[in-house]
Amino acid sequence: MLFALMAWDKPGALDVRMENRADHLAYLDATGVVRQAGPFLDADEKPCGSLIVLEVADLAAAQAWADNDPYAKAGLFRDVTITAWKQVIGA
Repeated sequence: MLFALMAWDKPGALDVRMENRADHLAYLDATGVVRQAGPFLDADEKPCGSLIVLEVADLAAAQAWADNDPYAKAGLFRDVTITAWKQVIGA
């Protein structure tokens, strides 16, 4: 099942994002469940959050994945929402 994880960074946390970026990208690659991913950008075109589409068994698996993300472990996010995702184009 597909789930969309939408995470918003804490204000002023760009340095936390950049310090943990390599570990975050390695985690995305190693887990093999990410189908789409990209940053949200602020008015200055700097990353301020993330949208990640996961293919996992259920909401609990999506939450477990999110909890183990190096960004989450570093305390980057002020808010995380996970919801069912339905791909429309190419479905």
